[in-house]
Amino acid sequence: MHSLTAVPFVVSPLDHGLEPALCRKIDGKTKPPGALGRLEALALQIGLVRGSLAPTLNQPHIVVFAGDHGAAKAGISAFPQEVTWQMVENFLVGGAAINVFARANGIGLTVVDAGVNHDFGARPNLIDAKVGAGGTAPAGPAANMGTASYLDGPAMTSQQRDLALAKGAEIVGRLADNGCEVMGFGEMGIGNTASAALLTHCLTGAALAACVGRGTGLDDAGLARKRELLGTALSRYAGPRDDALAVLAQFGGFEIAMMTGAMLAAAQRRLLVLVDGFICGAAALVAARIAPAFLDYAVFCHASAEAGHRAQLAALGANPLLSLDLRLGEGTGAALAWPLVRAAAAFLNEMASFESAGVSAKT
Repeated sequence: MHSLTAVPFVVSPLDHGLEPALCRKIDGKTKPPGALGRLEALALQIGLVRGSLAPTLNQPHIVVFAGDHGAAKAGISAFPQEVTWQMVENFLVGGAAINVFARANGIGLTVVDAGVNHDFGARPNLIDAKVGAGGTAPAGPAANMGTASYLDGPAMTSQQRDLALAKGAEIVGRLADNGCEVMGFGEMGIGNTASAALLTHCLTGAALAACVGRGTGLDDAGLARKRELLGTALSRYAGPRDDALAVLAQFGGFEIAMMTGAMLAAAQRRLLVLVDGFICGAAALVAARIAPAFLDYAVFCHASAEAGHRAQLAALGANPLLSLDLRLGEGTGAALAWPLVRAAAAFLNEMASFESAGVSAKT
C-alpha cells in the first residue's frame, strides 16, 4: 500500500521468455551443472535484466546521495551533524573508502547533495539537488537545508518527498543516457541509520528494538537513548505504517527519498541495480512497495552488520552476495560486490561451451 505521488514509476516485470535459452547457455558451459553456484543465478538475472544472451554492463557507476536529518541534533548519533558535509568534502577530494573502492574496481562515482545543511557552491563531481525549502537552498547561514526533525512532526512535506523522488530519477536518466548500464547507490547523512530503522520497523513489522543499531558507534547509553527517541517519534505518528510514501515523508531523509526515485528509475531503464547496505535497503523497501517489480532488477550486495538489515533482507526475499560485517555505507558494499557481478556476466559471455571446446558433456 502507498499513497499517491506526482511521480509516476511504472517498472515492468522481467520478460522470462529468454530464460530457457539463458539456462541452456549457462548449463552448456564447461563445468558440472550448478558448479558456479550463485554466480549462475546472478548470470541468469543479468541476462534477463539486459534482455540478452550476451548482456553488457557498460560504464558501471555509483551515486552517493548525501543529506542531513533534523533529528540528528537530538543526539541519535555518536557524531555531530557537521560530519555530513565534512565527509562530502572527503568524497570530493577522493579520500573516502568509496573513492578507493570505486577507483580499484573501475567504477564511476557521482556525489549528490540531496539536502546537506551546508553550502558547497559549484564543485566538480557534485550535483546540487537540494530539496529543502521546497527545492531550493534557503538563504542565510542559519537556514536548515536538511529535513525537519521527525521528533516534532513530519521530516518532509509530500511535495518535498515527490521532488526528491523526481530529482533522483532525473539524475539516473542522465547517466543512463550517457551509456551507464549498471548502477549502484550509496549514502551519507549523520542520523540516517535512525531514519532507516524507523522505515524498516514500519514497512516490515519487525520490532523497533531489532531495527535500531549503534550506527556510527554509539555506546550502550547512546543506543538506549536512540531507541527511546525513536520510540517517542513513533508514538507521535498517527499515520498509516504500511503506506510506504507516507512513512517516507514522516521519517525519511532527503538522501533516502532521492535514492528511492533513483532506484526506481534505474529499474525502469532496465539497468542492473546494486543495492548497498542498511540505508540503501530502506530505500529499496520503499521502492519495492511502490513498484514490486523493482526487485527483479536489484542485486543485494552484502549483509550489513547494522541491526535491522536482516529484517529488510527477509522482507524483500533477498540473498546478499557478501557478508563482510560492513556497516560503513557510502556504497562500499556495492563497490566490493561489483567484481562478482562482472565475473558472472563474463562467464556467461566468454566461457567455452562443451561443444565449442570439444569437451565431452555429462552422459
